[in-house]
Amino acid sequence: MKLGKVEFCHFLQLIALFLCFSGMSQAELSRSRSKPYFQSGRSRTKRSWVWNQFFVLEEYMGSDPLYVGKLHSDVDKGDGSIKYILSGEGASSIFIIDENTGDIHATKRLDREEQAYYTLRAQALDRLTNKPVEPESEFVIKIQDINDNEPKFLDGPYTAGVPEMSPVGVIKTALPNMDREAKDQYLLVIQAKDMVGQNGGLELDFEAKTSYTLRIEAANKDADPRFLSLGPFSDTTTVKIIVEDVDEPPVFSSPLYPMEVSEATQVGNIIGTVVAHDPDSSNSPVRYSIDRNTDLERYFNIDANSGVITTAKSLDRETNAIHNITVLAMESQNPSQVGRGYVAITILDINDNAPEFAMDYETTVCENAQPGQVIQKVSAVDKDEPSNGHQFYFSLTTDASNNHNFSLKDNKDNTASILTRRNGFRRQEQSVYYLPVFIVDSGSPSLSSTNTLTIRVCDCDADGIAQTCNAEAYVLPAGLSTGALIAILACVLTLLVLILLIVTMRRRKKEPLIFDEERDIRENIVRYDDEGGGEEDTEAFDMAALRNLNVIRDTKTRRDVTPEIQFLSRPTFKSIPDNVIFREFIWERLKEADVDPGAPPYDSLQTYAFEGNGSVAESLSSLDSISSNSDQNYDYLSDWGPRFKRLADMYGTGQESLYS
Repeated sequence: MKLGKVEFCHFLQLIALFLCFSGMSQAELSRSRSKPYFQSGRSRTKRSWVWNQFFVLEEYMGSDPLYVGKLHSDVDKGDGSIKYILSGEGASSIFIIDENTGDIHATKRLDREEQAYYTLRAQALDRLTNKPVEPESEFVIKIQDINDNEPKFLDGPYTAGVPEMSPVGVIKTALPNMDREAKDQYLLVIQAKDMVGQNGGLELDFEAKTSYTLRIEAANKDADPRFLSLGPFSDTTTVKIIVEDVDEPPVFSSPLYPMEVSEATQVGNIIGTVVAHDPDSSNSPVRYSIDRNTDLERYFNIDANSGVITTAKSLDRETNAIHNITVLAMESQNPSQVGRGYVAITILDINDNAPEFAMDYETTVCENAQPGQVIQKVSAVDKDEPSNGHQFYFSLTTDASNNHNFSLKDNKDNTASILTRRNGFRRQEQSVYYLPVFIVDSGSPSLSSTNTLTIRVCDCDADGIAQTCNAEAYVLPAGLSTGALIAILACVLTLLVLILLIVTMRRRKKEPLIFDEERDIRENIVRYDDEGGGEEDTEAFDMAALRNLNVIRDTKTRRDVTPEIQFLSRPTFKSIPDNVIFREFIWERLKEADVDPGAPPYDSLQTYAFEGNGSVAESLSSLDSISSNSDQNYDYLSDWGPRFKRLADMYGTGQESLYS
């Protein structure tokens, strides 16, 4: 079935109305008990709702009036007693209403660009009395837009500005237009790909080009097919892009400066020069410096005005072969504008390192080795890197070239072989040999070094694998290993140390506190002064025994004197038998003191002495024995040996001995 033009328009209107009314609330025409409502077709919905809007498409081109909607009141029983009246914008001239059914129609073609909506009032009246049965209510009819107008630029051409050196991306600017479908502005979006070449995005540079002119076309992609014959639905205008000047940092003439310098160069020599300039029209002077974070050891300096780079320290290629430094260029008038340049300085090698052994060799020779047997293959290394590669020459030193034990063969491939010259190596005779090897490199000038190869004589098995290399192994028991021997020796040493400590502590504990020849005797007299408790002290023993001091001393030998004077006797005194018990007590104490070599020579009688006047026993102290009226003779002290020499000098009868 083929639809005509009119039927097709009706069909579009029904679809638009269905989509609009399905998502909105019905309009409220009255706030009274009976409310009018909008009804589409035969469906009728009773509900309390607030008045909303009617919608109608613009540019209706049919011959019949355009159906807008329906008004209905709950008091309308369908018997024709209610009539509907419409008033307001476009009433009767554009919009008409069937007073019996409440249907609203549009009688003219509507244009949203001329008027977007109409405000009307509806009222339901009693047909007989002509009185309202519902309060008058206001509603709106909105005109729905269709794409029937072309875009139009206003007041072209246009101008837009963008700062130079802006990152590659999108330029946005707003342009006014006359598309009556929109009453706002187009947002002009210019993709950076419009200015992208083969090498990527083209950054804007004010000094290179100050402006760009673009031709812009605005086209309506969604024009209504019914109106395509009316025009192209597009418009063109001109947009001028102005590049805005900004203060730019200095720019180096090259992104990377490769430089070379010999490691033998002197401090202060020139390595190279960097150049930077201010790209702005002001062309401000530039000052240079080195970013010290890239030159922590400060090997290089740069002239702040000329950009000349010089050496500040001695260089060593073996320590650092390449130095990557960053040079900063600052505008003199605006130091915040800083440009960065990169310099790669390669250190050229010179022959300043002598060759040496490639490793620490552990060389062994078997006791059963045969003459001419290779026992070690050595090689050399050199920290230098000559352009033609290394070439080393090996030989024995002059002193070692005539030895009868080993020889050296240069293999001409930067290695050498060590060979035996004889057999019959014995560990008992010599367990270790030292062989000096002379190595020369091929540099200009050539450098050399002497490296010592240590060769140990070992006991080997049938396959020539070393088993034991210590000469001491011959004296070890068959079942005792070197580790076990070391453990035993460690235990023995530990025991000896412990014994030595014990003996030392015991000797210190029992060291006799005798007088020293070099010490002042008066100090010792004060030290050993010990006064008794007097006559009232009777706790230790019966003080009556002290009433008579006359005792008979038996001959006793001293155990703390040298053997040659052991048989000297002490002088004896007579006593009455009543004092035998006290005498034995005192001599027992004296005997114990004599036996103990660690006890000082205290006067035992002084311990029990007492002081005071009128004592029958008189004073027992020996302090007054030096006086001339003393009745005791101490000459026998000189016979007791060197330990009592000082006492003999003090208490002897000779006056001269006291001050000798």
